[in-house]
Amino acid sequence: MSEDSRTEGQSDESPWSKASGAFIAWRSGDARAVDELVSTMTPVLWHVVRAYGLDRQAAEDVIQATWLGLVRHHQTIADPKAVASWLITSARRGAAAQARSARRADPVEDEKLHAALPDVESAEALAMLDDEAAGLWNAVASLDERCQKLLRVVAFMDRPDYQSLSHDLDMPVGSIGPTRARCLAKVRTALAKGGGR
Repeated sequence: MSEDSRTEGQSDESPWSKASGAFIAWRSGDARAVDELVSTMTPVLWHVVRAYGLDRQAAEDVIQATWLGLVRHHQTIADPKAVASWLITSARRGAAAQARSARRADPVEDEKLHAALPDVESAEALAMLDDEAAGLWNAVASLDERCQKLLRVVAFMDRPDYQSLSHDLDMPVGSIGPTRARCLAKVRTALAKGGGR
């Protein structure tokens, strides 16, 4: 389908009446009549679509979509004389939508886009952090229950209350610090061996 497929040897019959005649013949079962409909209306559709300032590729896409729409929805056209209007309206709407979409898709320089985006860790960085956290908690899980409890409590407290820990963990206050140091050493060893996996 080309813009250059304009009519040659065109008769005096108007494109609208030629289109409706071809449409009636096509719907009556004459498969070749659609060729006449296409050759009659395509130049008109090109004028309609190009009026929206679309480039050649976008205009071709709109015209092709218009013809596909006719094939799919031809039964909805009650008056065959309205086929030209139906095609023009469909092409006009498609061209307007394409033009709106093209305006929204103006390319933006990477530097401008980067400045407008929020600072977020990359997916790769987040995956690495998740992997490190999983390795750490696997190492903690490889420890005995006493070390696990102590490290889980200490990990989430800014300033651990040793009196409360002593009571909760049934551990003398004076042994909490040395026990924590031994547990952390075991975690380091487990991490060095592969995160306790």
